Amino acid sequence: MLDATVLIIDDDDDILLSARLFLKQQVKQVITCKSPKEINVLLSKNEIDIILLDMNYQKGASDGREGLYWLEHILSIDKDYVVILMTAFGNVELAVKAIKKGATDFILKPWENEKLFATISSASKLRESTKKVKKLEKIHSSLQKDLTRGFENIVGQADEIKQLQNTLLKVAPTDANVLILGENGTGKQVFAYEIHGNSQRKNQVFMHVDLGSLNENLFESELFGYAKGAFTDAKEDKPGRFELADGGTIFLDEIGNLTLPLQAKLLSVLQNRTVTRLGESKERKVNVRLITATNMPLNEMVAKNTFRQDLLFRINTVELLLPALRKRGTDILLLANHFMQVFSSKYHKDIRKLSNKAQEALLQYKWPGNVRELQHVLERAVIMSDGADIAEEDLQLSPQRYAQNNAIPDEMALEDMEKMMVQKAIDKHKGNISKAAAELGLTRAALYRRIEKFGI
Repeated sequence: MLDATVLIIDDDDDILLSARLFLKQQVKQVITCKSPKEINVLLSKNEIDIILLDMNYQKGASDGREGLYWLEHILSIDKDYVVILMTAFGNVELAVKAIKKGATDFILKPWENEKLFATISSASKLRESTKKVKKLEKIHSSLQKDLTRGFENIVGQADEIKQLQNTLLKVAPTDANVLILGENGTGKQVFAYEIHGNSQRKNQVFMHVDLGSLNENLFESELFGYAKGAFTDAKEDKPGRFELADGGTIFLDEIGNLTLPLQAKLLSVLQNRTVTRLGESKERKVNVRLITATNMPLNEMVAKNTFRQDLLFRINTVELLLPALRKRGTDILLLANHFMQVFSSKYHKDIRKLSNKAQEALLQYKWPGNVRELQHVLERAVIMSDGADIAEEDLQLSPQRYAQNNAIPDEMALEDMEKMMVQKAIDKHKGNISKAAAELGLTRAALYRRIEKFGI
């Protein structure tokens, strides 16, 4: 049986009955209607794969003009619809005209069942190929930034990192939902990608979505997609991130930033495993592995009624808490050497090691920006270095920053520390949001949300 939904449009009840009785044994679903005026409603409510369209509807008509009109109408809705025209009047010129206007095939009535099935089977294969190509094109476009950025393997020998790696190897082969917690810059995305890379979905899509950069107006259209005409700029159908990730892994970063209304919409999708595009009423099934991450204290937020408890239960089947870099001891030097090699290769430099003073400086620094900050420091140091060693001054870690960082007690609440870091960055750059956001490794939108949250 073909995994296809076929819509048959003909004003002859006998034709509709005959086609339905035969095709319901051959395809997943058969929908029939007598008038082409119902096309818009049927296409909006059903995911149609193949359309069998009669060419004449008015009494005595045989020129096929009505069929050609409705063919153009259908293809104006979606140029990739597979349309097979039917007529009782064999006319080579009409058939050629129909094919030129976008029809997939042309069949004469009355038909032989074997011929009809062969035509439907070929059309089904064409439809499936078209859908795959469209999906790949959308995936390529959406993932281009992630593909060019690249990912690093987990580097570290600290006990906490080894325990996390052991947990990761146990969890990755399952489809369990994973929540990754940790301060900004601790490597949440790297861990998410490692989970995907060790899963049974590793050859499928890894879709990273930064929820912190989405405002309420973009949330649904970006995650769930939209139909052509759903809003002013919706000039074509567009699948959302959940659809594009179908069969693979979707990583929702900064989930703690979602408002309660958006949390409710996300929970509905996770519970039902279906999405509905904006401007449509039909539900589409999605099969994704979910990984989420945040630097916010979700349990405290649940107690304050700013995060839904049922959503937290849904996303944290397994929790991974990533340690701050300042608590990882000599992992700082392992990571520094790793980044030194990466950037030496990138910038075509022959840098062999960190000087002793540079190593001491790296170990004494408190790293409020964690691994991301260390990466940026080493990139700059490689660029600035004139010799084969990276000197302390190449790191550009000023005494003032040491003093500020040493003033942060390890036991300080995560939220208080984040507020202090945001305030410091804004003060340092004299209110320049773009520069402050860049230093913190945030988007402007994400920084504005934190300013509002902390009342800065």
